[in-house]
Amino acid sequence: MVSDGDRQELTRRRKVLATKRREYDEDDVRVRPGKSSRPRTRTRPQHADAVDGFVIAVDRGRYTCVLSGAERGVVGAELPTVTAMRARELGRKSVVVGDRVSLVGDTSGAEGALARIVRIAERRSVLRRTADDDETTAEGRLERVVVANADQLVIVSALADPPPRTGFIDRCLVAAYDADVEPLLCLTKADLAGPEEVLGYYTELELPYVLNRPDSDLDALRALLSGKVSVLVGHSGVGKSTLVNRLVPDALRAVGVVSAIGRGRHTSTSAVALRLPPVPGVDTDPGWIIDTPGIRSFGLAHVSADSLLHGFPDLVEGTVDCPPNCPHTADEAECGLDAWVAAGKADPRRLASYRRLLASRAGEGDSRGDSDQRGPGEGDRRGPDE
Repeated sequence: MVSDGDRQELTRRRKVLATKRREYDEDDVRVRPGKSSRPRTRTRPQHADAVDGFVIAVDRGRYTCVLSGAERGVVGAELPTVTAMRARELGRKSVVVGDRVSLVGDTSGAEGALARIVRIAERRSVLRRTADDDETTAEGRLERVVVANADQLVIVSALADPPPRTGFIDRCLVAAYDADVEPLLCLTKADLAGPEEVLGYYTELELPYVLNRPDSDLDALRALLSGKVSVLVGHSGVGKSTLVNRLVPDALRAVGVVSAIGRGRHTSTSAVALRLPPVPGVDTDPGWIIDTPGIRSFGLAHVSADSLLHGFPDLVEGTVDCPPNCPHTADEAECGLDAWVAAGKADPRRLASYRRLLASRAGEGDSRGDSDQRGPGEGDRRGPDE
């Protein structure tokens, strides 16, 4: 049996334990927070020692850069390159050829050295394209940045083998005007056909152009490229890689052949910036060219309807007499563009091309066939993928 003294002792101990339990509060609890809930109190580095660079190539998460100053350094000297990766603080920001970046880490350019890109300078121009024209489709929402900070878009088109595709040229012009980049039309294979039809199509635009033959010098083209960052775009088989190899003999870009049905094969597989060799006796910067892979289409889902019209400057003035919110389609009876063309102030083919782009943006047409549009009498009008 438990005596009265034992009961009193047990009661006293319970009271002591209860008193001790009440003495604890939340300040006595030490819980280590989870990794995801830790407050970010660390001050981010300012990278005051970062050096500026220019991205000339991108390959599977590695970025080849030349240091600022080296890109305009000793003419004729081989440019030292630095391999870099993106720093975590960049988040989802993409790095593309033509970007001006800030580099930290090992910028020696030695074999195995790896720097980090910690900042991307504000882009003065961004050339974009989409896989489709209709922004409601998955392809239309997939926007690709072709290149950043370009001064000039060189649209390379063959006059024959394969024949010129004015629909594709129109698309490139829209993209150039939308990106605030100056266009330049480069017509290759001028030994096989004359440029009259193509140039006549763009008479109202006063579009700068240059003709190239296999045996002609490139002085006129070099003068137009001097001191600028120029992007070369064109269908496969138009002679773009051959032209690049002539401009930069050390480039060694792969050259393909045109098939029996007039289609080229993709030979350039990635965009790369190449410094033009200096012109003898000239101290000015020779400039850079950015060679891009041959593309089948140039989607414009990222371009608004208003910006699309500004890609056709020869038609803009004709919209003055249009009613408010005019869609400029062929179904709009009061559209002033029809009267503008009927008065001979613009080429009817340009209006047709503009309306095809409008229809393609609305998902009513085949952007592939539009991009492959050819001039009268040029036969096969199939799209490049058909």
